[in-house]
Amino acid sequence: MGKLFYKKSILKDYLWLLLGTALMAFSIQCIYDPIHLVTGGFTGIAIIVKKITGGMVDGGIPLWFTNFMLNVPVFLFSLKIKGKRFIGRTLVGTLLLSAWLYVIPSVDLTEGDYILSAVFGGVIGGAGMGLILLAKATTGGTDMVAVLIQHYLRHYSIVQIMQFLDGAVVVIGLYIFGIRGALYAIVAIFITSKVSDTLMEGFKFAKAAYIISDRYELLAKKILEDMDRGVTGLYAKGMYSNADKCMLYCVVSPKEIVRVKEIVREADPNAFIIVSDAREVLGEGFQEAAR
Repeated sequence: MGKLFYKKSILKDYLWLLLGTALMAFSIQCIYDPIHLVTGGFTGIAIIVKKITGGMVDGGIPLWFTNFMLNVPVFLFSLKIKGKRFIGRTLVGTLLLSAWLYVIPSVDLTEGDYILSAVFGGVIGGAGMGLILLAKATTGGTDMVAVLIQHYLRHYSIVQIMQFLDGAVVVIGLYIFGIRGALYAIVAIFITSKVSDTLMEGFKFAKAAYIISDRYELLAKKILEDMDRGVTGLYAKGMYSNADKCMLYCVVSPKEIVRVKEIVREADPNAFIIVSDAREVLGEGFQEAAR
């Protein structure tokens, strides 16, 4: 049973990887490249190379070829420094992205509209990146370069190095294509990160309520019985009064938080309540936890 679940999990990861790289390639080939939006990474360099070599090669050097050739020395160096286990699915992701860039035809879907390109490119590319990360993989490029650089410059984080590398690519794009494209590329990068983060964190948003009240037993009973939601008592100490208190903690859906606040107001108008977002909730009454 365990082996069967493991095989299904692996299959699901590779399906996400296949779909994710397809979405990324689509956003690059049909949205970013036709309008020259350089959003960083090796694919951003590929767009720049295609433009520069347009006069030497008919249509310029294809995106898939540049992306593949740039990744070859990076993977060889990674193999030497980090070993086979480090490369893993990233090699598959890189090959799939290059393959999709080769297969998908270059079509200007937004017809030169920078706003549409930044928004839809960010959404589609972000969805692709999110799926790739869910598959526990990357597409190589500056991600892997950052890991290798951090191996020698340990006082910098991988994220800091990635930001510098991608920023440098965007600056080169600014020099080649002008300030307008660079500004919209920044918008696209922002949207991409938000969409991919949302996919990684999950769509099952909820609300977490912290309730401090002397009538905590009554409040807990009402929430348990009236709403059929679990409540946890966290024992705390008031630093001003130096008195022991019981703080109630419960997680409910966004619609149910209104009812929670009504229960609190009715039972104890002097209660102190804090409501915060819970980005992903797994367990009974919410999303089923992965096994």
